[in-house]
Amino acid sequence: MEPRILLDATAVPADRGALGRYVDGLLGALHALGADLAVACQRADEQRYGELAPGAQIVKGPAALAHRASRLAWEQSGLPYVAEQVGADVIHLPTYTIPIHPGRPTVVTIHDVTLFAEPAAHDPVRAYIKSATRTAARRATRLIAPSRATRDELVRLLDADPTHIDLAYHGVDQEAFHPPSEDEIKRVSDRLGLHGHPYFAYLGALEPRKNVPNLIRGWVSAFAERPEPPALVLAGSGGWDDEVDAALATVPLHMRVVRPGYLPWSSLPGLFGGALAVTLPSRGEGFGLPVLEAMSCRAPVLTTRRGPLPEVGGDAVAYTEPEAPDIAAALVALTDDPARREALASAAGERSKQFSWTASAEAHMISYRHAVAGHAAV
Repeated sequence: MEPRILLDATAVPADRGALGRYVDGLLGALHALGADLAVACQRADEQRYGELAPGAQIVKGPAALAHRASRLAWEQSGLPYVAEQVGADVIHLPTYTIPIHPGRPTVVTIHDVTLFAEPAAHDPVRAYIKSATRTAARRATRLIAPSRATRDELVRLLDADPTHIDLAYHGVDQEAFHPPSEDEIKRVSDRLGLHGHPYFAYLGALEPRKNVPNLIRGWVSAFAERPEPPALVLAGSGGWDDEVDAALATVPLHMRVVRPGYLPWSSLPGLFGGALAVTLPSRGEGFGLPVLEAMSCRAPVLTTRRGPLPEVGGDAVAYTEPEAPDIAAALVALTDDPARREALASAAGERSKQFSWTASAEAHMISYRHAVAGHAAV
């Protein structure tokens, strides 16, 4: 008999972001596999998860779960109670934290350990994640890592037991992230105020590990002397990287930076597919979901060889070192070589098909079974 799984989706933020895309993609694929599911979620997400997994038992938590401190407190006592009420055999916590006394086997997804590898590149306010990650690595029945690089870092930096770590790559929704039509590209370009002007795209938080200041500096260095330089679109959350504003202050008046904030999912294919290239010159990732999503939209991608990014991009993306002069050279090379951009876009679209939420869900199911079996053997 397959285990009954309680998926704790209460940590998914209102803007959803990468965590929301992970939970949504996984939940829909688990449902398609016939998994026996219950989902704990915030009240605003009750309908969404009910539609993603019809037949799953959806348990909405108290309104206070929208606040991080209240959610973390509820997780310690409220989540184990919900697990008891729904008869769960295993609890899956899709991000870092774990109840100290869950009352049943637990599976925790550790998305990345860059807080340990590069602590200076993270907001000090997020230090609680370090403690939570250490606790999860020590107490969870099983850990899920989204890449080999993250799995290896868990062992190296947190002394996690490699026999208790399961690898489950993220997937991509090929329907949601598709090669865009000319109309989709035009709508996004017009919404950004670019009206067909060429641009490079970035999607993500403005955190030091994302290396956005060097992206800005590299872009300025590459195109400041050109009369019609491509724009730079920095989409996503604001983040806390103080160097971003300093880098932006160096942008000449004839060069344009567009900061639209969060864009709806429906706009992302047009954003990615309409760009000269999608850029993620990151110094550290756990997986690099925007890279995969851009590849699925048949966009040329420029990233680094740091961490798991080569596991995702393979030979279907362009690579750069994370320093500004290297980024500048890579941007110029892509801009001046349309044939290479087209070849990368084609290769990216094909490689993205290797990453499916179905395969990810199957790997998660194996982890759930291992957790239940291991707990029963103790």
